[in-house]
Amino acid sequence: MEMPAQGVFDLAESEIDSLPFGLIAVDADGTIEQYNAYESRLARLPKDRVIGRNFFRDVAPCAMVQEFQGRFERFVQGTGDAAESFDFEFRFAFGRQFVNITFVRSAKNKQIKILVNRYDDEP
Repeated sequence: MEMPAQGVFDLAESEIDSLPFGLIAVDADGTIEQYNAYESRLARLPKDRVIGRNFFRDVAPCAMVQEFQGRFERFVQGTGDAAESFDFEFRFAFGRQFVNITFVRSAKNKQIKILVNRYDDEP
């Protein structure tokens, strides 16, 4: 059974770490407030190296493109519950990762959740 995107706002920290996809919670400026175990393995970055840092500038500078950061900035300007998905290619030093990104916003929470679903092969 698939969880609705808004459901990620109701999960306990232990549940977030057991998700079968990456979850990064950021504020409107892109500062990372939450980073789950799956994302840590995918990006090969421990949580303690990313929490409190800017996602775009410090952690994933390859996402500082209109296709990702531009979408994020437009998404942050919206109001109410919403989700937006798109495919993206992270270009890490250790290789490319093809993913589907979903931004999730809740009217009750100021965080934006970035959900990262990895493709096993190029989409």
